[in-house]
Amino acid sequence: MNSAKPSNSFSIDPKGLLIGWGIILLWATSLVFLLYFPLSWSNPLTYIGIVVQMHLYTGLFITAHDAMHGIVSSNKKLNHVTGWIAAMLFSYNFYWKLFPKHHEHHRFVATDQDPDYHPSGKFLIWYLSFIRQYVTIWQILLMAVTFNVLKLFLPTENLIVFWMLPAILSTLQLFFFGTYLPHMGESDNKHHSRSQSKNHFWAFISCYFFGYHYEHHDSPGTPWWRLWRVKEQQTA
Repeated sequence: MNSAKPSNSFSIDPKGLLIGWGIILLWATSLVFLLYFPLSWSNPLTYIGIVVQMHLYTGLFITAHDAMHGIVSSNKKLNHVTGWIAAMLFSYNFYWKLFPKHHEHHRFVATDQDPDYHPSGKFLIWYLSFIRQYVTIWQILLMAVTFNVLKLFLPTENLIVFWMLPAILSTLQLFFFGTYLPHMGESDNKHHSRSQSKNHFWAFISCYFFGYHYEHHDSPGTPWWRLWRVKEQQTA
């Protein structure tokens, strides 16, 4: 497997590795806390916990995504190991299966050869197509085995609400803000991609700046946490 070379003109910032592992550790710490949390549907903290964990799941995928572009670390092995771990923690996604598909998306964006694209433009059909591209029977089996082992030691409801549900919600977050909105309809620009209006707070909260999607396709060697700068440059 050939590593993707970052297309940015600057050297790979070592902060990328710290940020990537920071997200991994935050996800793990939050999950451990929530699995022992006294779950109550009348407690607003339950809903906050679900949303926070969803966002951290999305962060795992974004970390794996940046590793696919070779921009988490200048050390190739460390870069890919970080991406592999982040992907596996997100419901056993297989990094080396995601890797070629993501680069096909960049090469053939919004065409029949783009694994992320569906010509119908319909949300549900497109989402199901997106899921079929990336979810495998092995993932489902591994999740089932893990769930049945963990429920011997942890509250079943907590596992469902804070481990499984946020992962499912995260796929919707990633799909809606990172695929559907940027690539729905016709876009005449060279990357066939839309980009949300400049609002850095919303761009981060919604999907780690991936609403700035044209900017990502225009500068795939820019890590997610620097995409706001590309947006600033292109709107100046």
